[in-house]
Amino acid sequence: MEECSTGALVPAVKPEPKPSSIEASADPGSNDVDRPTHEKGLTEVDKDLLCPICMQLVKDAFLTACGHSFCYMCIITHLRNKSDCPCCGQFLSTNQLFPNFLLDKLLKKASARQISKSASPVEHFRQALQQGCEVSIKELDTLLTLLAEKKRKMEQEEAERNMQILLDFLNCLRKQKVEELNEVQTHLQFIKEDIGAVERRRMDLYRARDRYSVKLRMLGGDDSISGARKSWPSSIDNNTSSLSGRAGMSSWNLQSKKLDGWGLQKKDALSASDSQYMTQSGLAVARKKRVHAQFDELQECYLQKRRQMANQPYIQQERDKNVIQREGYTTGLADFQSVLTTLTRYSRMRVIAELRHGDLFHPANIVSSIEFDRDYELFATAGVSRCIKVFDFSSVVNDPADVHCPVVEMPTRSKLSCLSWNKFTKNHIASTDYEGIVTVWDVNTRQSVMEYEEHEKRAWSVDFSCTEPTRLVSGSDDCKVKVWCTRQETSVLDIDMKANICCVKYNPGSSNCIAVGSADHHIHYYDLRNPSQPLHVFTGHKKAVSYVKFLSNYELASASTDSTLRLWNVKENIPVRTFKGHTNEKNFVGLTVNGEYIACGSETNEVFVYHKEISKPVTWHRFGSPDLDDTDDDAGSYFISAVCWKSDSPTMLTANSQGTIKVLVLAA
Repeated sequence: MEECSTGALVPAVKPEPKPSSIEASADPGSNDVDRPTHEKGLTEVDKDLLCPICMQLVKDAFLTACGHSFCYMCIITHLRNKSDCPCCGQFLSTNQLFPNFLLDKLLKKASARQISKSASPVEHFRQALQQGCEVSIKELDTLLTLLAEKKRKMEQEEAERNMQILLDFLNCLRKQKVEELNEVQTHLQFIKEDIGAVERRRMDLYRARDRYSVKLRMLGGDDSISGARKSWPSSIDNNTSSLSGRAGMSSWNLQSKKLDGWGLQKKDALSASDSQYMTQSGLAVARKKRVHAQFDELQECYLQKRRQMANQPYIQQERDKNVIQREGYTTGLADFQSVLTTLTRYSRMRVIAELRHGDLFHPANIVSSIEFDRDYELFATAGVSRCIKVFDFSSVVNDPADVHCPVVEMPTRSKLSCLSWNKFTKNHIASTDYEGIVTVWDVNTRQSVMEYEEHEKRAWSVDFSCTEPTRLVSGSDDCKVKVWCTRQETSVLDIDMKANICCVKYNPGSSNCIAVGSADHHIHYYDLRNPSQPLHVFTGHKKAVSYVKFLSNYELASASTDSTLRLWNVKENIPVRTFKGHTNEKNFVGLTVNGEYIACGSETNEVFVYHKEISKPVTWHRFGSPDLDDTDDDAGSYFISAVCWKSDSPTMLTANSQGTIKVLVLAA
């Protein structure tokens, strides 16, 4: 990805012109404020002691043949450029300069007088002692006593200032710690209330489980022995799958006591229950480990949600109207439980299918975009191979064949950068290419429906509106965002920006709002009804913004080549969270979102998955190459180039720069 940056010139500060000798002589007092102290007290007679060139007291006075005195350096510098006297204009050379000893003496005396006028009493006393003035012992005692008192007073004042500084620091520290204590007490109160609510909820679940166990035992007791003998194997499977843990074991013990002579079957049932219990126990331990691994992040998430609900009681009341909450079970706690459940549910990604994009012998197989259709039955791929390929998802997943053929292929004139399916018309898909052409295709006829060629440079991104089936938006390196209508041959709206456009996306809840990611490191959020200026500009990324995706009508995720993802609230115009863990410094590596998770690629040839409430990755998967050894030098040059979730399911399509496409699923 190319970034456009122009170096800004620092504005030069214009120097103030120096006054000429004529102006200085006309208004000799105009610059008194800017002159040194020893000049302010000079009389009008002493003005003759100033150098006519620099208008300062003459330093190292030299006399010319025409009778004028100047600073030595001033007259030498003048004679390097001209051969005349600055005062009278007569011819003058360096051979006609002579030291002016008399003027030097006068200057020294004038300087001494001025210093004596501005000297402090201590300086006067020091000069008097140096000049040998006689001072009596009584006068010295008086003076020493005065100096000692002055010293003690100054020390006292300094000690008071130091004490005040220390007191201010301690008061500030106490205030901070009191606030922290109050915050901790508030948090402890939250935790205490929630522990009680969870304990009550858990007891309700235990009672419900016991009721179900009793009903199952009653249903099992009504069966005859012969019926039980006939259906024994299947009943074991059904009951062991319905009951979990030791409760399932105890119920099977009670039921097996009713049946005499079935010791072998009883033993098998116990073994199955033990195995299931061990499996459930192992999963519980694994989920606890995931909690401890993300404990700090989860703690902050819990406290944030509890504080948010406590600070916004009206929102809590509105939400409580729609959700029946149990006693003490707050909305904040319910939200956090949802986060905790989804976060600990998965720990890895499993490959369920893999296919190769493009020709095995084609050197350029980078998949730049991969997208599902409206019903998540088909998915399309595009890249530098100049072809859009459409695959049947179920066939790819269920067919064990090594080579999967696309159901549709549509060749293009140029390399492709982005795809977007129409959210209403299932067979329509839009593409952008490296020549700046935006094309709408009909997958059924394999022909282009519309072609727009208004962009002047490479177009990076295109997106169909989720609410208006005929509208789509595109962004290009020509620094323009264009809105199109499939019923018109020209753009219906243009937005000129100052930097390259890397990505565009419609808000899923509105056909008027779009997010634009730019090479200027910012995200510009526009209302197309007033495109003259954005509603808000989100700042925070340090490099170009390569992708923007909406999780909901107000949650926006962005990716950048600064190796971070960011989550924004476009309703309140605030940053929410920053995600770090992957590597992205120069390439388009893909970004995809669903209700809870954000996934992106990495230049380390890995796919990273984040939960939207946690800034660290939940899990990641590294692409392996069957054709290259991991020690191969070229193996490190591959990167993930496209990712796409299958709706809100845990299934995801991923592709890398080698042309390998994998279907991944989140697993425990």
